Amino acid sequence: MSVREVGIVMNGVTGRMGYNQHLVRSILAIREQGGVELADGSRVVPDPILVGRSEQKLRDIAHRHDLTKWTTDLDQALSDPSVQIYFDAQATRAREKAVLAAIAAGKHIYCEKPTADSVAGAVELARAAREAGVRNGVVMDKIFLPGLRKLKRLVDVGFFGRILSIRGEFGYWVFEGDWQRAQRPSWNYRAEEGGGITLDMFCHWNYVLESIAGPVRAVTARSVTHIPQRWDEKGVGYDATADDAAYAIFELDGGTIAQLNSSWCVRVFRDELVEFQVDGTEGSAVAGLRNCRAQHRSATPMPVWNPDMPVTEPFRDQWQQVPDNTAFDNGFKVEWEQFLRHVFEEDPQPFPHDFMAAARGVQLAELGMRSSQEGRRIEVPEVSG
Repeated sequence: MSVREVGIVMNGVTGRMGYNQHLVRSILAIREQGGVELADGSRVVPDPILVGRSEQKLRDIAHRHDLTKWTTDLDQALSDPSVQIYFDAQATRAREKAVLAAIAAGKHIYCEKPTADSVAGAVELARAAREAGVRNGVVMDKIFLPGLRKLKRLVDVGFFGRILSIRGEFGYWVFEGDWQRAQRPSWNYRAEEGGGITLDMFCHWNYVLESIAGPVRAVTARSVTHIPQRWDEKGVGYDATADDAAYAIFELDGGTIAQLNSSWCVRVFRDELVEFQVDGTEGSAVAGLRNCRAQHRSATPMPVWNPDMPVTEPFRDQWQQVPDNTAFDNGFKVEWEQFLRHVFEEDPQPFPHDFMAAARGVQLAELGMRSSQEGRRIEVPEVSG
């Protein structure tokens, strides 16, 4: 059996997401399992080259995982002839320039979302990748989570009938950083550095909604900054210029209405940090990160409104757990494996999570912010480029 190592430049692995989900739980886990098997029976094994701004952090990570290749010089890394893929998990504002450099170097691209902080920038990346002939993909991790995969299984077998509505709640309390350390980086709350929950989460919601019920055709949104002052990693106070909560109504193909709340200023009273409820003519389901519960039309009880009596019906017990029926691997790793097959197989399957799909997410975020600013419903045009 043929086995070959492929160089992957990994830029931004000193950050929480880049390190935990992409380096440790994806690339190093794929190396540990002996690589990814391709359709012809051969295997490709990723060989990471770590890139970042901090020499000390890179050295520490490399030492921790017995890695030998790291540099603070992106151009040097891209010039390595063994490198075939460039991965980017930097802050949003730094991504566009680095990705363009990697495209110019002829590397295939896989990166975090959003690909850019404007739809024009996102479309330009898609155009540049297409013209250069490099394969490209974007991290769309939510649909690879066990709960969402179970939900998609219900969609695919027609469990819901006609989908009427989708309701989503996402978020948790992110500490301000004064008396309690903030659990998210401070740039997330500075608009001038690419922060903002609308730009971050609407890119997710676009592909999640496309997967469940279809494309978004109109948006009405309200983005707000609930906490106007926060404290950074050094304990220095700063003005929070980015939105930390967004409330939106999305109108989808076929008349489905989706309502999604995203907030870093909410305390959790639900089973998981994100939950989606899908209601259809034939059944309903509630999915989180790992679990999914369903209630079919034939098993739907008949609640009666009576505010004068205590609630006696065990509403949660009336839903059935959707079984795993398979072993669910880490969602980030699963998508990495799909992208590696897309790049290295002779006749690859189309990779739907590409730069144009990412551009649709950036467009939805841009239109959501515009809807909030103008106080009106905005239709979503087709993205072209």
